Amino acid sequence: MTLKFTAMKKLFLPLIMLILFCISANAGKVVTDSLYSNILKTSQKYNVYLPDGFDKADRKYPVVYLLHGLYGCYSDWVKTGNMKLVADELIASGEAKEMVIIMPNAGSADVRNYQNGYFNVEDWPYEDFFFQEFMPEVEKKYRIISDKQHRAIMGLSMGGGGSVVYCQKHPKMFSSCYAMSAWLDNKNGQVGGKNEKKDKLWIVSQSVSANSAIDFVANANDDTIQKLRTIKWFIDCGDDDILMDLSVLLFQKMRAKRIKAELRINNGVHNWEYWHLALRQALPFASRNFGL
Repeated sequence: MTLKFTAMKKLFLPLIMLILFCISANAGKVVTDSLYSNILKTSQKYNVYLPDGFDKADRKYPVVYLLHGLYGCYSDWVKTGNMKLVADELIASGEAKEMVIIMPNAGSADVRNYQNGYFNVEDWPYEDFFFQEFMPEVEKKYRIISDKQHRAIMGLSMGGGGSVVYCQKHPKMFSSCYAMSAWLDNKNGQVGGKNEKKDKLWIVSQSVSANSAIDFVANANDDTIQKLRTIKWFIDCGDDDILMDLSVLLFQKMRAKRIKAELRINNGVHNWEYWHLALRQALPFASRNFGL
């Protein structure tokens, strides 16, 4: 038994070393950048994942916009979600195409005193900023193929809901959407409760209800439904997640309107362990739908 184990160890060790070498040899990099927003009247930081060889080539790349959740910021996916490791592995293995991944900032951990959210609210017209300033700037600076077929969006929790609504409102902009544990509505006080004082958390909760992804599908006319069918949809949530029922309800509304979508309810809760694994499915999903 010991001899067999030793032989297997000798066999697999070089293979493991080869895989690690291939990943390190094709490693991308993450840079932190910023731009001043005339719409928000403040400077906004963001992170960018650049694939290996980006600095040596003149080619353009497809893009994924990767959104963070409530209580988070632009650095979450790198520091906590290990997205660089995931992207490096998937690109090195061929499971995902070389791509640029943009991680914008739409909040802070101080949710009661700092405005969070991806929608326009008083003194925080974030959606205007995202589409009128942010996207044009980063896509020019980082050599993005700026068309629907090469642009995807995804995110977790608040960012998952933001991703869905951005695709609903701007269907000509994105080829696919991957929503992780998405915060899609808040009429039942899923986040923050129903009787919170009117602070910044209350404002973002109200904005999620006002921009309900579920209501959008339920109220969509035939023309809107046809546009939503041009997007590839993937809804992913844990079975013990407080927001799971919203994901199921959105899928049911979409299916009733014959809008094709993938739904996966997996073992898990609302945490980074779940989202780290979800990202391994999300990037290949976006990649498969580039150029279609």
